[in-house]
Amino acid sequence: MSKQDLIEIDGVVRAESHGIYTVALVNGHAARATLSGRIRQHRVTVVAGDAVKLALSPYDLTHGRIVYRYTPGRRAA
Repeated sequence: MSKQDLIEIDGVVRAESHGIYTVALVNGHAARATLSGRIRQHRVTVVAGDAVKLALSPYDLTHGRIVYRYTPGRRAA
């Protein structure tokens, strides 16, 4: 599977527990997510209430990877 096969969707972080985040997606569903390597490398802090972009696998739509954190003033669409 390549990067083009991933489904990208916006959401809002609801809770965090030991590196596993619960994200409420814009379509009304929820997914569990971890931080991508690039987010960890640049030490981006993600807390509850942050708008994020999530990359989901087409095989398991309940687990994803946080690939982008929007600026604090912007909310997910």
